[in-house]
Amino acid sequence: MGVAHAGWGAQTHQISVGNDMPLHVTALVVTKDDVELAIVDVDIGIFTNQQDKDIRELISKKSGIPFSNIRLAYTHTHSGPITFGQWIKDGIDLANEWWNTIPSTCAKAVVEAKASAQPARTGFGRGSCDVNVNRRPARDNGELFTGRNWDGAVDHSVDVVSFDDADDNPIATIVNYAMHPTIMGHENQWVTPDFPGPMRSVVEHTVGGLCLFLQGASGNQGPVDGFTGDLRVYRKAGSKLGAEASRVRLNIEPRKREERLDQILTSGTDLGIYSNVPANESDETVAVSNVTVEVPSKDVISLTDAQTIFNAGEIELEAVRASDASEEEVRRAVSKVMRANIQLSVARLSDANTKDGHIELTAQSMRIGETVLVSIPVEPFVELAQAVKQRSSSANTVFSGFSNGHINYLVTDIAHEEGGYEVSVSVFAPGSAELVIGASIESIDKVL
Repeated sequence: MGVAHAGWGAQTHQISVGNDMPLHVTALVVTKDDVELAIVDVDIGIFTNQQDKDIRELISKKSGIPFSNIRLAYTHTHSGPITFGQWIKDGIDLANEWWNTIPSTCAKAVVEAKASAQPARTGFGRGSCDVNVNRRPARDNGELFTGRNWDGAVDHSVDVVSFDDADDNPIATIVNYAMHPTIMGHENQWVTPDFPGPMRSVVEHTVGGLCLFLQGASGNQGPVDGFTGDLRVYRKAGSKLGAEASRVRLNIEPRKREERLDQILTSGTDLGIYSNVPANESDETVAVSNVTVEVPSKDVISLTDAQTIFNAGEIELEAVRASDASEEEVRRAVSKVMRANIQLSVARLSDANTKDGHIELTAQSMRIGETVLVSIPVEPFVELAQAVKQRSSSANTVFSGFSNGHINYLVTDIAHEEGGYEVSVSVFAPGSAELVIGASIESIDKVL
């Protein structure tokens, strides 16, 4: 309660009224021979590149796991505490207090996961859930907005990776799905993990063990029902996704099994008593690769100009809030400074990452058994995931963005021509998507 909250341009509140569900840090450590990797799932909006570097270095120092073998993934919830919204004055101290606990919590989670390591088998399954939709529709004049585009590219896939102990009891489940956690919108005043929270809860209660969420290629994927203040909506969507993930998880068999008739038992009728006997062992391969690629950057607003526009907007907002302005006037002023803050963030991102007209980006692949989990530090469009999965030599390829840093949106070349919000805040030039797809495929090939 009272923490600086959300980051919606349409919101008029500054602080939360309470927590609807806890925000979690969940860690998984996988070891085979001399290879050790860690996956960390955090309920937070983003980790900047510097924050990611600092946290992964701390995890490595505390756990002994190599920096390059750590994936720090964030769910991208839009209804958590906010520490970077300069236009929000109330509740910042509480938000910063919360933030300051995250690095040590991530490290602690990995250390505890490593300490509890045990023999395990892993498997893969894929289902489908239709709570997401392409979020780039157009007005009659062709101008794009964020909503429901029923004709746009969409991926309903629910990718599930299982981890069971030697007795086939569940240890953990990884769920991958592509949907922006924007169900809770500007009217919401509660801190929530958005849909990943109830999804994990359903899986953990249905299957057992822990559940981690890896955000998919959701750059242009949004919820069918979103931008609401009704808490029931995100709970329902998350529960629906969790139910499908649980169904898939319960049907995964890491080992092939053969039917064996053990006996025919005399009863009211003769009963066939069967056993399903394992016919092989699951793949125990563990490997990690990191492939770096330089992609072209595009020209964006200068840092000086962006700061000037933001400062003017902030002064205007303070004046509006100090007056007897209507809620709508406050909303317009917040929206104006929010947009200015977005462009300021873009300018800072470009300034920090662009060198000689290029931005360095790393694709990371983790092979766990017969599954390869590949990730990139951007908000990718779904077409990138589809291309990687189609070209991958691994039958079980799980694609994620929102990992190991954040360099904003990576869009398709067609999207560059169409325009829209995601294009306006991207720091990448046309042609970048294909280069990143190539780096992703190379990283996959290195672990096969």
